[in-house]
Amino acid sequence: MTQTQTRPTAREKLLAAAVQLVREKGYDATSVDSLCENAGVTKGAFFHHFKSKDELAIAATQFWTENAAQLFAKAEYNKFEDPLDQLIGYVDFRLQLVHGSTLPECTCLLGTMVQEKFETSPAIRDACYEGIHFHAAEVGKMIAAAKALHAPHASWNVENLGLYTQAVIQGAFVLAKAKNDVTLAADMILHLRRYIELLFHHAKED
Repeated sequence: MTQTQTRPTAREKLLAAAVQLVREKGYDATSVDSLCENAGVTKGAFFHHFKSKDELAIAATQFWTENAAQLFAKAEYNKFEDPLDQLIGYVDFRLQLVHGSTLPECTCLLGTMVQEKFETSPAIRDACYEGIHFHAAEVGKMIAAAKALHAPHASWNVENLGLYTQAVIQGAFVLAKAKNDVTLAADMILHLRRYIELLFHHAKED
């Protein structure tokens, strides 16, 4: 550890533990005790930072979204000049994240958690949607630029296509979990790539 690096705080350790354990076990199966054990902190430290497990979950959605934003901002596809190349590169990057990963490692905290809590915890549900929508909007910026350049007269909606990319990716994770086969997620994301290519190809022909 260099002098410029700082040790993670108890709060940060708990947030990281939540990301790991919820993706591995699900939200309801993740106890406060297991979170504290994984984070290496006391239960007193937990309740010093969070009033409840639900409060930690909401904070974890923000933690996840911020870290994901940093990851995608540093990805190589951002270096492409053509926004359509960026968009295709984004999908390829999603494929790279899946290849060689276990299901818990590559799946999304937000998609995993909202499937359990969409009805019983509106606050968690809303926090998950906010994170998913934020990322979809970031993808939507590439879509909007690509549409303006390559398909200005296409009738499809930019925001909806941004959300659709996330629907496919989240659905791919659900199917992969159902079959317990991470390669199924990769196959579905590859179909998303083909769909985007066809969408712009047909728009150019119209």
